[in-house]
Amino acid sequence: MALPKISPYPLPLASELPVGRGPWQPRSERLALLVHDMQQYFLAAFDADSAPLAPVLANIARLLAHCRARGIPVFYTAQRGNQDRRDRGLQADLWGPGMHATPDHEPIVAALAPAAGDHVLVKHRYSAFQRSNLETLMRARGRDQLLVTGVYAHIGCTATVSEAFQRDIEAFIAADAVADFSRADHDLALHLIARTCGVPLTTAQLLEALA
Repeated sequence: MALPKISPYPLPLASELPVGRGPWQPRSERLALLVHDMQQYFLAAFDADSAPLAPVLANIARLLAHCRARGIPVFYTAQRGNQDRRDRGLQADLWGPGMHATPDHEPIVAALAPAAGDHVLVKHRYSAFQRSNLETLMRARGRDQLLVTGVYAHIGCTATVSEAFQRDIEAFIAADAVADFSRADHDLALHLIARTCGVPLTTAQLLEALA
């Protein structure tokens, strides 16, 4: 039930990305950025000095800086430690009790710490939309596009992109600003999203489109 120890793997290049079926392009006046579950508990499974985590942290930091400088809303998700079994639900059957309410589990990694004006949402299920007011906060700010970064690509990131699509929110996943259990899982997530609900783009492609 515990998270696996994750071996280093290279992030996908732009030339390796599947082409999204959706015709959407990210626009600064429509976009919101989501930093998904980048907490110490989830990142402990990675080698901090290797790919995928080291470049993913750098790429998310680049996207954060760009979005904050241009007034693009920034959202975070973060689970709480010591969850009551009744609140954790079926996740406990697959992943056990989850994180503890301790400084080595709950905090968002310091390199990506939320800034004044960012929104930190309590995470309850795979999708960031479940039992949260993410959509309400986005709509109130005139946002109907969501860019997803973080971990894990084939679980919560994919679930969030899929639910965004089902709520008529155009969704993008930053292919080199997400990480996963393996390159195979990472690629699986990108291909599923491209075929069914969103558009994979690299950080460089996203920054160019939003310039």
